[in-house]
Amino acid sequence: MCPQVDLKILLSISAANACRSRALVNNACAGEGSGSWNARTSRTLVSEPVPAPALAEVVKALRTAVQPREGEVRTREEKGSLSEGVSTAAPRGCQKAYIDKRVENWPLMQSPWPTLSISTLYLLFVWLGPKWMKDREPFQMRFVLILYNFGMVLLNLFIFRELFMGSYNAGYSYICQTVDYSNNVNEVRIAAALWWYFVSKGVEYLDTVFFILRKKNNQVSFLHVYHHCTMFTLWWIGIKWVAGGQAFFGAQMNSFIHVIMYSYYGLTAFGPWIQKYLWWKRYLTMLQLVQFHVTIGHTALSLYTDCPFPKWMHWALIAYAISFIFLFLNFYARTYNEPKKPKTGKTAMNGISANGVNKSEKQPVVENGKNMKNGKAKGE
Repeated sequence: MCPQVDLKILLSISAANACRSRALVNNACAGEGSGSWNARTSRTLVSEPVPAPALAEVVKALRTAVQPREGEVRTREEKGSLSEGVSTAAPRGCQKAYIDKRVENWPLMQSPWPTLSISTLYLLFVWLGPKWMKDREPFQMRFVLILYNFGMVLLNLFIFRELFMGSYNAGYSYICQTVDYSNNVNEVRIAAALWWYFVSKGVEYLDTVFFILRKKNNQVSFLHVYHHCTMFTLWWIGIKWVAGGQAFFGAQMNSFIHVIMYSYYGLTAFGPWIQKYLWWKRYLTMLQLVQFHVTIGHTALSLYTDCPFPKWMHWALIAYAISFIFLFLNFYARTYNEPKKPKTGKTAMNGISANGVNKSEKQPVVENGKNMKNGKAKGE
C-alpha cells in the first residue's frame, strides 16, 4: 500500500503559509506571520467549510510548504530524478504504470492498432506465403541476406550501447530501478533506445519472410512464429507504460545476444565454404537458455526486494520466460541430442534458424523452363 498523508498534518505544515490568505486569517490564525498553531485553529480549519477562493489559497500554501527549499534539492546524479523540483521516484513497493507522455507522439505509439495490424499481416503471410510459393522457384537472396543480417548487427549494437551508456550515466541499479518519467536527458535516451528495440522486433519479421521466399518452410516452426510475434506485440505495452526502469535490463541483455546471433547469421550467408568455421551455433542456443534463466532470477529478486515496479509485469515476464525455456529445451534436444539424419537442408538454430545460404541453395537457375549452367541452357 502507498503511504497516505493526513490532512491535519499537511495543514499544520502549511500553517504559516495559509495565514497569508485573508479568508483564513479571521478564523484560523492567532496572529499574522506568527506561525502559531493550536487545537482551536485545527478544529476551525478541519470542521468549518472553506469557501472556494480560500480553498485555492490552501492548496497553493500546501504546495509551497512541501516544495524543497533552496539547497535541499540534489542534482540528478546525487539523488534520483527530479522533474520541476518534484521527484518522480515512487515510494518503495507502490509504483504504478502510467502512460508515458514522452513517447505518446513517437511513431507507432499513439495507438496499438498499427502494431496489431503489422502482427496480423505477419501471421497472414506465415499462412498464405507458403501457398503462394508452392509452384514457384525459391528466391536466391545471398546478397540481401548479408546486408540484412549485418544491418541487424549494427542496429542491436546501437541499442545495446545506448542502453548501457544511458543507464550508466543515470546511475541505474541492476537490482532494482524504478521508472523515471521525467525529461532528463539520460532517461529520454533510455526510452528512445527501448523504442528502437521495439522497432527492431518488427524488423525481425523479415526473418520469416526470407525463409518463406526461399522455401525454407521447415524453419518456420511454432517457436519461431511465437517468438517473433509476441516480442513485437508485447513490447508495445512496455514502451507505452514503462520505457525505462527495470525494463532496460532485459532489452540490454537481449540486444547484446542478438549482436552475436546476427553475426553468425551474416557469416553463414557467405556460403558453405565458411560454415566449417561456425562450430559454435550450439552455444548460441545455450546462451539463449542462460538469458531466460537470468531474466527469471532478476525478476524474482525484484519481487523479493519489493522493488517499486508494476508487479503484474514482473509475474507476466516470469511466465513468458518459462514458456521460452520449455520451447528452447525441446528444440535443443531435437537438434543436438537426437541421432542426426541425412541433411536435406539447413539446420535450424535457436528456433529461428540462421538466415544464411547453404549448399542446397546452389541450385541450377531456371529460365524459361530450361536449366541454366554457366549462363547457358542445357542443349544449347
